[in-house]
Amino acid sequence: MVDHNERRILNTWQRNADSWTRAVRDGTIASRQQVTDQAVVDAVPLCQVTSVIDIGCGEGWLARRLSESGIVVTGIDATHALVDAATKNGGGHFQCLNYNELHSLAAICGAPFELAVCNFSLLGESSTETVLAQLAALLQPAGRLIIQTLHPAECNSELPYQDGWRQSSWDGFDSTFTDPAPWYFRTLSSWLTLLRHHGFSMQKISEPLLPSSKRPASIIFIATLTP
Repeated sequence: MVDHNERRILNTWQRNADSWTRAVRDGTIASRQQVTDQAVVDAVPLCQVTSVIDIGCGEGWLARRLSESGIVVTGIDATHALVDAATKNGGGHFQCLNYNELHSLAAICGAPFELAVCNFSLLGESSTETVLAQLAALLQPAGRLIIQTLHPAECNSELPYQDGWRQSSWDGFDSTFTDPAPWYFRTLSSWLTLLRHHGFSMQKISEPLLPSSKRPASIIFIATLTP
């Protein structure tokens, strides 16, 4: 049975798919324009790969950027409208799949992949664990993983520094966005333990900074699947 909070995440993205597509393509999300989009694009060449699976690909912007460098990208997302938008603009092969269906990709063209990228797309508790548990079947031996996510030290507010569900908001977005979803907060040590549990060894951690405040805009993990 899907957890109530996990279901709310899916429902929120279904309701806001068109608004999200416009915001990304019009460049209205300041942190993405200033820092985080380029940060994940810059992280990919460090892994020296030619094939990528973009998990939670949204409207496909990352696939389009990576394809410009000759990288073959397969993108998956659970929101039909986002996958349709990605497909129309090209840059990769896109499929609408829930995270618990990732194992089905093992038989498609492009698998096993050299690199998996999860760019602000691991928002739940059990869904994140489900993704990581399936990657061994999707990646080549010693395959790489890049995760960009909210920085644990920057997004915990006044709440205790411990794992747990948090309520998000659409502050800074236009009024067409509705029904903000919850997301699952993890401490830094929790992230590292989770990755190690699923067979990944950490290769690099980076903390892209916002130019104005010099505070972290995100955290990026680059890990390798341990044989």
